Amino acid sequence: MAQKYTQPAVTPEMVASHGLNEDEYARIKDILGREPNYTELGVFSVMWSEHCCYKNSIALLKTLPRDGAALLAKAGEENAGAVDIGDGLAVVFKIESHNHPSAIEPYQGAATGVGGILRDIFTMGARPIASLNSLRFGSPDNPRVRYLVDGVVRGIGDYGNSFGVPTVAGEVYFNDAYTTNPLINAMAVGIVKSDQIASAIATGEGNPIMIVGSKTGRDGIHGATFASEELTEKSAAKRPSVQIGDPFTEKLLLEATLEIIEKDLIVGIQDMGAAGLTCSSCEMSAKGEAGIELHIDKVPVRETGMIPYEVLLSESQERMLVCVKKGHEADITEIFDKWGLDSTTVGQVTSDGMMTVKLHGEIVSQIPSDVLVLGGGAPVYHRESKRPGYLDELNTIDLTKYGTDRDWSATLVQMLGTPNLCHKGWVFEQYDSMVRTNTAVGPGSDAAVLRIRKTNRALATATDCNGRYCYLNPRLGAQSAVAEVARNIVCSGGKPLAVTNCLNFGNPYKPEIYYGFSEAVAGMGEACLVFDTPVTGGNVSFYNEDPQRAVFPTPTIGMVGMIADIKHITTQWFKHDGDIILLLGNNREELGASEYLHAVFNETRGPVPALDLAFERKLQDALLAAIQSGQVTSAHDVSDGGLAIALAEGCITNTKQQIGATITLSDRLRPDCLLFGETQSRVIVSCSVDNADSLKEQFTAAGIPVVQIGTVGGDRLKINDLIDVPLTDLSEAYYTALPRIMETIK
Repeated sequence: MAQKYTQPAVTPEMVASHGLNEDEYARIKDILGREPNYTELGVFSVMWSEHCCYKNSIALLKTLPRDGAALLAKAGEENAGAVDIGDGLAVVFKIESHNHPSAIEPYQGAATGVGGILRDIFTMGARPIASLNSLRFGSPDNPRVRYLVDGVVRGIGDYGNSFGVPTVAGEVYFNDAYTTNPLINAMAVGIVKSDQIASAIATGEGNPIMIVGSKTGRDGIHGATFASEELTEKSAAKRPSVQIGDPFTEKLLLEATLEIIEKDLIVGIQDMGAAGLTCSSCEMSAKGEAGIELHIDKVPVRETGMIPYEVLLSESQERMLVCVKKGHEADITEIFDKWGLDSTTVGQVTSDGMMTVKLHGEIVSQIPSDVLVLGGGAPVYHRESKRPGYLDELNTIDLTKYGTDRDWSATLVQMLGTPNLCHKGWVFEQYDSMVRTNTAVGPGSDAAVLRIRKTNRALATATDCNGRYCYLNPRLGAQSAVAEVARNIVCSGGKPLAVTNCLNFGNPYKPEIYYGFSEAVAGMGEACLVFDTPVTGGNVSFYNEDPQRAVFPTPTIGMVGMIADIKHITTQWFKHDGDIILLLGNNREELGASEYLHAVFNETRGPVPALDLAFERKLQDALLAAIQSGQVTSAHDVSDGGLAIALAEGCITNTKQQIGATITLSDRLRPDCLLFGETQSRVIVSCSVDNADSLKEQFTAAGIPVVQIGTVGGDRLKINDLIDVPLTDLSEAYYTALPRIMETIK
């Protein structure tokens, strides 16, 4: 007979160390009608952590636009968002953070971030077709930062490459604000038949509950609570909170999971991510308005002596919890045996609404499922908000401080060699962007493009956010992030469909931080309404700060768009000698918040460039119509670094055929604003001579300012009498900067 399990006594110090405050602990006692035991304390601590229940953010997140005619899974309903794309298919996509783990153990932190977001996709029955990322680090002059960059990039590359999904797009930014708190946001996109979407639900009394995939170990215990606190010097001691990933096992898990979904053997399925078995079991049963009973001694483990607390809270990777249609247990086991994976019945669905955990028949934890989960009884807080005093100080600019007696050709070369503007090939060339052979446009253009098999259509996808903008004006910065990523999609020939987001901020208990969060959410919502891109879900990552500073408010936006015909796929680089170059939108004398001020003067100050959302939508609609008319040869949005950088990228980013341009700008602006100002709602378009007049008429009729600014050709970039640089010099600066920086890690 098994020895009776005795749990450690719960002490006030233990409650505090689990991240629960006095009010929350009092509420737990009210719910249970008694003191929680040690296992129950652990369950509440992870499920009521910010990472799992969004207690400090959900009230604001519910204000985002979450409805759309094509949505098949709305925000919060499933593991990821799902949008109907016709032909009986849906696109499933989501972005999430793995910031804290990557700050402590960059390789495994980033790798398991990729693995986790991929599981969110295929647990819905979708086959992943693409992986993206958004990465932010401190200055690469810092050796620790270079170590983090190297580990994160290798982790992303090794996991994605081994799993067999193309990593096709992303962004990499450097700023001192991210020195100790890198932001590692991973996004995945998948395709599923719209009538085969699986749900994360457990229902039907007596239906078996199975754990499938890998065995459970001690890695990742309290990863959810670790991600819900600030990083300190003691954080390195929490390395066990960082999970260990195995992409080869995940690939097998993908195939087995898709097979049991396709064969209709299950009621529901959920991956074991944050909070592991605890989260998946209580969320599935709460969604099904049912209970769940788990026999913890039946869970396959890979370490001896694991207690119920550890088994429940482990975040070991490559595991799923499955609610099986009764009688199909043997079918599930046969499939997982075929793929060399464990599949073990560990419990059953009940009708009492309780999450009951037993060890050798003895109850070691019993909590109502609903009180643990987001949307149920988990806490919801409205935090204090206060506008930071620095905003008034930094949102003014005196242009007379910045001299214009400069060698502008040399300045352009300098700018192209800065970490934020240079070519990121050192990063994305470590990723396989072509595996599965669907990639039509990989890293290096405005958006990635993936062909949809057996159709003549494609998906465009991208991520975007300018943290500097959001630091100086969080509402406008978030609006600009949505506008730019939509512009990237349209420049690639796509119609924006929907948004996922990864909201990276500091400690929400600090009123100035919460102000930035609330303003960014409001701005994102306003922009998504204008672009008709509902928010399908995402992730909130708070506590991204150390004792010295918080990261810039960084609401990363991931977007997916539909390209109606693959012949409309458009890239950013110039194509043919003699083509005409058009500029859509207006140049304005705006220099605030620019990469130019940051790179040349080491200043971060505003105001952030103005944005008229209605005009931006009108411009994008007109541009998409022009692309679909077949008259546009290239399209590239003007963003970080301004017009001169965008023109240079048009000349040199196609390494197979670099081609110059001669530009004449008639605007009477300061040269720094003209060349490097980041005025919004501008796009560079090239077209044949025969189509130039027709395009100008189309844009003018649509109310979009358009001006012919130059021609394609030659081996230099010339802009008025300000810039005249050989493409070889531009390429040298652009392509060698990051490898030169990163090789110093050796």
